[in-house]
Amino acid sequence: MTAYKSGDPTTINRLYGRAKGKPLRTHQQGLIDTLLPRIAVPTEGPVTAEALFGHDCPLHFEIGFGGGEHMAGRADMLPDHGFIGAEPFLNGVAAALAHLDGDSGQHPPIGNVRIHHGDALEVLRRIPDGALSFAYLLHPDPWPKARHAKRRMMNDGPLDLIAAKLRPGGEFRFGTDHPVYLRHALMVMQRHTHQFEWLCEKPGDFQKRPGGWPETRYEAKARAQGHEVWYFRFRRK
Repeated sequence: MTAYKSGDPTTINRLYGRAKGKPLRTHQQGLIDTLLPRIAVPTEGPVTAEALFGHDCPLHFEIGFGGGEHMAGRADMLPDHGFIGAEPFLNGVAAALAHLDGDSGQHPPIGNVRIHHGDALEVLRRIPDGALSFAYLLHPDPWPKARHAKRRMMNDGPLDLIAAKLRPGGEFRFGTDHPVYLRHALMVMQRHTHQFEWLCEKPGDFQKRPGGWPETRYEAKARAQGHEVWYFRFRRK
């Protein structure tokens, strides 16, 4: 989970969030030490499907993937697509690696994912314009206080960057269970109708999780607490 930080919501600076929580278990630390280096996004150069996977393919990018449930689920659904996930929280990265590593022979490792442990904007800037087929921002840190609104990822600068990286017809998916963030996001998206078309035909469309949208741990927690969850799909014009 990440938040956007900038002195001016029309500019892009960086994202930030928790770096580490409780100590990692032995198996989790082993995945950080051995699996993460093998599937880490390179630290330099353009971030392209060819550079990451050795061939051209539809490219997906998830900003702040949390525990990786959605990213691993989508990657498993679409084995011919390439997925990039960025997350600054070490424990979340370890959880995602466990999803990708396979389950004691019950299912094979997921090989079409690359991970950046750190700031999503560092990677997003290096993706060529028009290269992404999908971008995801699911249950970001809400920063509910008005004075913290500039820290939210759903702001003009990040949205301009996401729009630039999506191909025409590409899709931006956003989900939240926080009513303050919901209102803020819809207000911001109203300023970006020249870039995005809201894929919503009737009011109930954003109250029901679309097909092919795996549940995250944050969504499951929100539902367990009785929160309503909202789902948004926007097409790049």
